[in-house]
Amino acid sequence: MQIYFKKGFIKQYGKLIKSDRLRVDRALEAFEKNPHDSRLRNHALVGKLAGKRAISAGFDLRIVFETEKDYVVVVMVGVGTHSQVY
Repeated sequence: MQIYFKKGFIKQYGKLIKSDRLRVDRALEAFEKNPHDSRLRNHALVGKLAGKRAISAGFDLRIVFETEKDYVVVVMVGVGTHSQVY
């Protein structure tokens, strides 16, 4: 699996507090090992974000991403609280 990070994701990640960055790092590590790990609550998005997916990095912290070729290539699009990314 190749994981890429869009500029917007990197900018949003940099604005997170340290504890949230650590939660995102842990979620990304788990995602890389198994993108369908039930703790991540990997799910498809609808509406204006249709075609993208999201995982949970904690209570109200979400990571939005796109996949290509059945998780061969993953592009991280955004990170933040539920209201920030949706």
